[in-house]
Amino acid sequence: MKKLTRNLSIAGLLGGALLATACNITGNNTASLDAIQTAVNSSIRAEKETARDVYRRPLQTLAFFDVKPEHTIVEVSPGGGWYTNILAPLTQNSGKFYAAHFHIDENSRDYYKRSRAKFEKKVAEFAPYQHIEVTSFAADKDIAIAPAGSADRVLTFRNVHNWYMGKGDESIISAFKTFHKALKVGGILGVVEHRLPESAEDESMKRSGYMKQSYVIAMAEKAGFTLLESSELNANAKDTANHPKGVWTLPPRLALGDEKRDHYLAIGESDRMTLKFVKQ
Repeated sequence: MKKLTRNLSIAGLLGGALLATACNITGNNTASLDAIQTAVNSSIRAEKETARDVYRRPLQTLAFFDVKPEHTIVEVSPGGGWYTNILAPLTQNSGKFYAAHFHIDENSRDYYKRSRAKFEKKVAEFAPYQHIEVTSFAADKDIAIAPAGSADRVLTFRNVHNWYMGKGDESIISAFKTFHKALKVGGILGVVEHRLPESAEDESMKRSGYMKQSYVIAMAEKAGFTLLESSELNANAKDTANHPKGVWTLPPRLALGDEKRDHYLAIGESDRMTLKFVKQ
């Protein structure tokens, strides 16, 4: 399929004039951008979360994915809820929000059980989360993350490497097919993932937590998607993607502890691809 690919950098979006520029680039409108900014500024976000905005750029990323508050949105593997704390207030009044959390069965590890139970408890008790519908996701299983053809946006942030390290190509294609099934025709799949240089050995993807951008695009296309755009807004030129403990060497994990801590803090969080696909 023919791809329309543009490398964009809107990392400096801060004020009204620049937000208007973002509107023209992404197709989003000023009202939606204002709503995203309000959600980013939400009081439910902890200081340790907002401190990472400089690396994760939620305003610019959600604008690039043309997210609107009235959309039906699926967040895949929300984990600790970093993006959930933005998407929940964003969709609370006029949208629909599915959180596709860990699929639990008799073989599930205790960590996955605890993580899902904690998330479900928050949905039940925390007012900004009570409109969220929790569904299940497993990369290698055919499970509905939302009713077929219902989602305007499916979003996944830094998850692809986990699926690949599980079962390789088979798992990745299965995951993307699940996303394709959930989306409406014309719906957008937004992917943010740690990026491995194209010159690196493919073997590195099995252990480093980094993925080649060309590989992620190819797998999504095999599942039926068309790449609309790629953006460099989450890029980090300081990151070589070659560290003793993979991507987890860098913040926020800092897997080496105090060893060369200042060096890794100076690099910052990982270099990331930001990809926008469409279901045609």
